Amino acid sequence: MDLGEFQIPGNSDPNQKTSHLSLDIGGSLIKLVYFSTNDGDDDDELGRSGKGSVGVSNGNRSFPVLKGRLHFSKFETRKINDCLDFIQTKRLHIGGCQLLGALPIEKTIIKATGGGAYKYADLFKEKLGICLDKEDEMDCLVAGANFLLKAVHQEAFTYLDGKKEFVQIDHNDLYPYLLVNIGSGVSMIKVEGDGKFERVSGTNVGGGTFWGLGRLLTKCKSFDELLELSHQGNNRVIDMLVGDIYGGTDYSKVGLSSTTIASSFGKAISDKKELQDYRPEDIARSLLRMISNNIGQIAYLNALRFGLKRIFFGGFFIRGHAYTMDTIAVAVHFWSKGEAKAMFLRHEGFLGALGAFMSYEKHGLDDLMVHHLTQKFPMSSLVGDKICSPLNGELNDNESIECSVYAS
Repeated sequence: MDLGEFQIPGNSDPNQKTSHLSLDIGGSLIKLVYFSTNDGDDDDELGRSGKGSVGVSNGNRSFPVLKGRLHFSKFETRKINDCLDFIQTKRLHIGGCQLLGALPIEKTIIKATGGGAYKYADLFKEKLGICLDKEDEMDCLVAGANFLLKAVHQEAFTYLDGKKEFVQIDHNDLYPYLLVNIGSGVSMIKVEGDGKFERVSGTNVGGGTFWGLGRLLTKCKSFDELLELSHQGNNRVIDMLVGDIYGGTDYSKVGLSSTTIASSFGKAISDKKELQDYRPEDIARSLLRMISNNIGQIAYLNALRFGLKRIFFGGFFIRGHAYTMDTIAVAVHFWSKGEAKAMFLRHEGFLGALGAFMSYEKHGLDDLMVHHLTQKFPMSSLVGDKICSPLNGELNDNESIECSVYAS
C-alpha cells in the first residue's frame, strides 16, 4: 500500500466541508469511519500545508490540500435504526460515489464490510437511498491494521501491570505478524504484507460469548453495562485457584502460583449456592477473565506455531478496558515465558471499517488522497523507543485522527 496515494471519495473543493463514509456491520456492532474537513480552521500547527495550498504527489501531479479528521462511531447492530438516523442527520451518505448509468435511487454507493453489509443492504437502500458496495471482511481487517500501524503515530502499545507503553513500529520490519481480531467471535490472521495474509485459526469464544452468557447470568442489558459491572467484581469468589486445591500453596514444580486459576467457575461445583446467591459483578469478572485468558493463550500458541514475534490484538471486545488487556497480556507473557508481548491498537474496533474506507482507492472511484495522519496523546515520559503513559480509565477508541488529504 502506498500511504502517499490513498484515495477516498468526495467533493474536491478545498473550501467546502465534506464527509465520506464506510461501514463495518458485524453481528453485535456497526462501526463507522468518515472523513470531514475542518470548518474554517486555518491553523497549521501540525506543520502541513493549510487548506487551499498545493502538495505534490504521484509524479508531476499537483493537488490542493485539505485538512480534516477521520471520525469513528459505533452502534449496536440491534439498534440499526439509530445508526441510520445518525447517518441521515449528519448527511454522511451524501459523500458517496456515483455509479454511472444507474437509476437515481441506486446511484450512490457506500463501501461496507461484515455480514451485515449483506443482511441489511435492502434496509440501507430503502431508508437512505444508497447501495452498499461490499468488501471482503478479512481483506478489510488486514488493510485497516496495516494502515494504522504504518500511518498513525502512537497507534500500537503494550499494557501490563497497569502500565501502557506506546511502541515504535519499524515499517521495514513490520511483517510477518499475527492479527487477533476479537469481535463476536475471534479470527487469527497471519499477515505477511499488504494483501498477503492467511486466516490460520480462531475461536467461537469471543465478545459474543461474553455478552451472551453475561446477559443470561447477570441480566445486563448491554455489553458496556456488563463490562462496567466487571470492574466491581472479584473472580476469586467463583473461580477455583491452584491454592484452593493445594491448601493455599503454590504448585511450584510446574510453575503454578497459588493464585493461578485452575478452573474458571470451578467453585460453583462445591458451593451449595444457586445463581441468585452469587453477586452479578463477580460473575461478570470471572467471565471476562475466562474468555480473555483463553484468547491470549490461543493467540500465543498460534504465534509460536508460525514463528511470529508480534501479536496485535484488535476488535471491540477489548475497548481499551484495562482488566481485559492486562489479562490477555498476562496470558501471552505466561505461556511465552516472557519472550512475547501482547500489543494493542488504539483504534482496535475500527479495522474493518478503515479497510472498507481505503477500498475506495482500489476501485479508482475518485481522486482524493490521504498523505499524512497524526494523533496527539498526553504522555508522561519517553524511554528509549517507547512512550510511557499511565492509563487513566479506558482508552477513547472513538477518538478522531487529524489528517490532511490531496484533492483533485
